[in-house]
Amino acid sequence: MSAEATNPGAPSRRRARPRLDLRRLGRAALLGPTARDRVPDAIGHVAEAHRAHHPEADLTILRRAYVLAESSHRGQFRKSGEPYITHPLAVTLILAELGAETTTLTASLLHDTVEDTDVTLDQVRAEFGEEVCYLVDGVTKLEKVDYGAAAEPETFRKMLVATGNDVRVMSIKLADRLHNMRTLGVMRPEKQARIAKVTRDVLIPLAERLGVQALKTELEDLVFAILHPEEYERTRALVAENADAGDALAAVAESARAVLRDAGIPAEVLVRPRHFVSVHRLRLKRGELSGTDFGRLLVLVGEDADCYAVLGELHTCFTPLISEFKDFIAAPKFNLYQSLHTAVAGSDGAVAEVLIRTHQMHRVAEAGVVALGNPYTVVDTADGGATAGDASGGADGERADPTRPGWLSRLLEWQESAPDPDTFWISLQADLAEDREITVFRADGGTLGLPAGASCVDAAYAQYGDAAHACVGARVNGRLAALATRLGDGDTVQPLLAQDAASGPSPDWLDHARTPAARIAITSWLAEHPEAAKPQAAAPRAPASPGGGRRAAVHAVAEAPGLPDATVRLAGCCTPVPPDVVTGFAVRGGAVTVHRGGCPGVSRMRAMGREPVEVRWGRAAECRVTLVAEAFGRPRLLADLTEAIAAVGAAVVSATVEPPSEQRVRHTYTLQLQDAAGLPALMRAMREVAGVYDVSRAQHPASA
Repeated sequence: MSAEATNPGAPSRRRARPRLDLRRLGRAALLGPTARDRVPDAIGHVAEAHRAHHPEADLTILRRAYVLAESSHRGQFRKSGEPYITHPLAVTLILAELGAETTTLTASLLHDTVEDTDVTLDQVRAEFGEEVCYLVDGVTKLEKVDYGAAAEPETFRKMLVATGNDVRVMSIKLADRLHNMRTLGVMRPEKQARIAKVTRDVLIPLAERLGVQALKTELEDLVFAILHPEEYERTRALVAENADAGDALAAVAESARAVLRDAGIPAEVLVRPRHFVSVHRLRLKRGELSGTDFGRLLVLVGEDADCYAVLGELHTCFTPLISEFKDFIAAPKFNLYQSLHTAVAGSDGAVAEVLIRTHQMHRVAEAGVVALGNPYTVVDTADGGATAGDASGGADGERADPTRPGWLSRLLEWQESAPDPDTFWISLQADLAEDREITVFRADGGTLGLPAGASCVDAAYAQYGDAAHACVGARVNGRLAALATRLGDGDTVQPLLAQDAASGPSPDWLDHARTPAARIAITSWLAEHPEAAKPQAAAPRAPASPGGGRRAAVHAVAEAPGLPDATVRLAGCCTPVPPDVVTGFAVRGGAVTVHRGGCPGVSRMRAMGREPVEVRWGRAAECRVTLVAEAFGRPRLLADLTEAIAAVGAAVVSATVEPPSEQRVRHTYTLQLQDAAGLPALMRAMREVAGVYDVSRAQHPASA
């Protein structure tokens, strides 16, 4: 877990509640006068923060853990020159300030001992018990000498499996990464970038899903500073220029306090500054920012009902922006987050965003699973005694853990089907990239949690596992639906299975599967049944005519009675590429024009009475596609986009740039790809260019 010293580029803004300087305190406490025969002063700050949340906590075990950690790490130094013990101290202080209970703090003090010293897991178990041992083992890295390049993905796999039994494992890992990111400045730039990318792609989404917003927001700022230093400096300068922006929010806050005081609602109204990434995103969204855009109002009350009372008063005495209202109390987010969101305008027209929640909701919003403490409770056993579930999920106790939501259960299920480390690593990042979850109902009354955009294919595999290979369709809300049908939040879905258990999925299913579990299962079945993935023999085709032949003609084969030798052309209005779902129509000259399934030209052809012709993709992989890049105007944007396109092996056939409008610009490229399978990677590369906020396939009106 080792990482390195101070990061001069780290964000320097203060939160609404002052945050302790962990590096300074850890070093000062360690180097201060500490006698070996008495309670170490070094954990004084940890004890103080811990007692603020747990006044009755027994600190004896923390003292013993510190003594073991300090003695085992003695003589080790970080790359910054600081004694190594400052790192576990800082990690423990982060968790203590979030309200972690004693067992978590004990394990965090020891989290690097097994990995970096001669201390063994058996020693930890003997000294501190099975629970602490499990947490320490969960965050201990696998040796690179044993696993090679697979060490990092396999370490995360091990950590996630351990998190499935006890979420406190990931709490320690997140705090560990936060301190390492704070102290990354002494590393080589390329190593900083590598660590920051893993933090961005894996750990920040995990912090979001576990609801630990306090860690997530700071990690986002630290990653922002490393991966986008110019944008970070621009945002930091913008915040510094608007240092007095808090005055505008403070005036709105004072008005809100007066309104709630007159209404007799006890409430605490705070001004909550935005972190740098939040300011950056808002600037990209809105352009010019006003004073009230640099923060939000946070209203804290005692009871759930008071939240709605506050909302009513604010909407009565200010002008509400109804489009900004969201109720996450009645419908909490999948990461335990609860709050009312609204925005109101004062008499001067200044708009302020407002968050309304109880003190308990606020604690959970900031600390997420850390605020829930020990996820195991003592339950009655059959003989009338009592026992607690052990950290490994033993059968002696009944688990009472609300912190293992559907996404984590799904992740743990599909990772078992991904033995290859690369498949696991890619699938993990894709899974964590989904930032919203929906709940659909099964026909038998149960529920399924799926990522937004999931289809009936995903629901079938989530409900039936490998038995879903025999799925032939589904009923959605009582009506027959294709497997490609996307599901919405609250839909009822009933996958329909064929009686023939030997039937299997089509390669087309991969186009509609969003969950790693479904994609891995389909891919595995197709690999075991290669004959199912082979396209049927195509009807013979005549060579394209010299006058009208397009390169696209080699990609599609028309199969229709009476048209065995038709020339096949790809429609310019929607530029279909493999593996798009396509529809063909016979046109003048005996040719067949191929459109994407959702192209407006399809509806137009049908309205004209044209009958569709069955078409499918042939074996050729080369294709031509038109992409539209939406971006914020800036110098060198065109050069950077064409460089990104060339880097993935695509050739620019033509390009057009529309005049800027409201600081936004649209680039349209027609590109030649050597392999259609490279289209997703090409679009990803274009989206990663600074200033680009969307890349999509072109969809032009169908010509006559």
